[in-house]
Amino acid sequence: MHITHEELRSIKHQLPTGSVKRIAQELSISEQTVRNYFGAKKFENGEIVDLHIQPGPNGGIVHLEDTAILEAAKRIIGDKVKA
Repeated sequence: MHITHEELRSIKHQLPTGSVKRIAQELSISEQTVRNYFGAKKFENGEIVDLHIQPGPNGGIVHLEDTAILEAAKRIIGDKVKA
């Protein structure tokens, strides 16, 4: 999947408080890995996820190999809107 870095950060900013922890628990990964997925760069405390950033407009194009974190984030945002 391809998404701009700006779009990925926008999704992260729409998440309610506690979402990073919730996603990490659901997917059995570290919270820092979730943060790194959305653009953090603290790899010593979290894994490098399956993404590649190609320079370009809007922060560049991000190629996501595994969209599980993104799908969980979108589901949480959808649940927030429904509430």
